[in-house]
Amino acid sequence: MKIDDWLLDILACPSCKSPLRVSADSDELACTSESCGLVYPVRDDIPVLLVDEARKA
Repeated sequence: MKIDDWLLDILACPSCKSPLRVSADSDELACTSESCGLVYPVRDDIPVLLVDEARKA
């Protein structure tokens, strides 16, 4: 997965507005909030930041 660092700095969870981080074990972006904990898929190097597409960690 190729996501530029500057893009990660501005991406936020659509549900709770917390920062996102790259999930170490897969090509996904994980919410950093413990109360939210949603994980968003990345398809063709494009983050899919839709709550309906996210899964619980």
